[in-house]
Formats: sequence, structure tokens, C-alpha cells
Amino acid sequence: MQILVRLFASFREAVGRSSLDWEAPDGASVEDVLAGLRDEFPALKRGPERAMYAVNQEYVEPTHRLSSGDELALIPPVSGG
Repeated sequence: MQILVRLFASFREAVGRSSLDWEAPDGASVEDVLAGLRDEFPALKRGPERAMYAVNQEYVEPTHRLSSGDELALIPPVSGG
């Protein structure tokens, strides 16, 4: 199934793009997609586990199952004060 992955801040910098069209197996979860992204982009190995995830603009857990056409956003931790 085809999904759109949106990358923000340090994740965008690690990949060199703000979005990716990604082919995932049917029934894949967010964590399955993350594993594939880490294999393809080694610079992501040190970060997405602390990220927040949103599917179609709603926050989800890593175990959330994706559907074809979904938009998955990877949002790095933010600090500030």
C-alpha cells in the first residue's frame, strides 16, 4: 500500500526531504514503517523512537495500523521554555 510520510525538523534534515511516498505492506503499523525508514535512511536510527506520530492529522501510537493513502507525520521532540 502507498502512504505519504511527512518529516519535520531534524527528521527532514536527516532524510533531506520533507515528504516521501512510501510503499508499505498491507496492514503495516507505524512502527513497521519506522523500521523500513531506518533501514533506508541510517541517519534516522537515532530519533524516531522519541517522536510523536500522527496519521491523517491525529496523534496515534506506534502500533496504529495504516491504510493505503494515509499520511503519516513524524514529529520530533520539541523543547523550549
